[in-house]
Amino acid sequence: MTTTTGLAADQHRARRRPARPVGRRARRVPFARALGPLLVLALWQLASATGVLDPQTLAPPGEVAGTGWGLLADGELQHHLLVSLRRASAGLAFGVLAALLLALAAGLSRVGEALLDGTVQLLRALPILALVPLAILWFGIGEQVKIILVALGTFFPVYLNTHAALTGQDTQWAELAQTLRLSRWTYLTRIALPGAAPGFFTGLRMSVTISWLVLVVSEQINADSGIGYLMTEARTFGQTDVIVVGLVVYGLLGLLSDTLVRLLEGRVLTWRRTQP
Repeated sequence: MTTTTGLAADQHRARRRPARPVGRRARRVPFARALGPLLVLALWQLASATGVLDPQTLAPPGEVAGTGWGLLADGELQHHLLVSLRRASAGLAFGVLAALLLALAAGLSRVGEALLDGTVQLLRALPILALVPLAILWFGIGEQVKIILVALGTFFPVYLNTHAALTGQDTQWAELAQTLRLSRWTYLTRIALPGAAPGFFTGLRMSVTISWLVLVVSEQINADSGIGYLMTEARTFGQTDVIVVGLVVYGLLGLLSDTLVRLLEGRVLTWRRTQP
């Protein structure tokens, strides 16, 4: 009797004890994600100070920081940054909008699937940067070609993930919509789009990063402004400190863009946190 009572008490305590998260640390170390970059920075400074790293090959961190501050002080960095932001934002907007519309057409219609998806999959296999010569012949060497290249680079991640989310939805939802005789618009706004939203945001996070990668190359096409142009000019004169400043700016822009998309995703997909 005592053994049975003790066993029941142990089971009761086990039920009351909160389960430990599997695969995650119970406690998070503040600023833990900054340890890796700080370690790289320390090794970089040590290699520069001991002469292992030639300043002509890579400028030391102190010199890079001083150069970045100087570019900020005279307003040159802000000017190039605004130009790059305008190009990346325009290209991202066009690419994401086109990807979303075509993904809806291909994911919700058999005719659209037959006409669009095969063509998109074929174009996806082509390297974006290999299209630069053809894009120059078609659109010239002005601002238009830079925005178009960014749009092409950001199109495919959004299309592929949104299309996969649409075609992967449970068919019971479509049967339920038919049973309730929902209109096409109601089905689209209440079932299809909310169900595809996680895939869309996954593609969007990839696209915002790709937009900066493509922009680096596109801003080297007859450009007279932008972070990519600043880095190209610095390469001509062997200014590794300016090149590193440009790389840091691109990295920070990519990190900031990804963070903003994740915050937007958390606000839009609040329903996922309420699911059991």
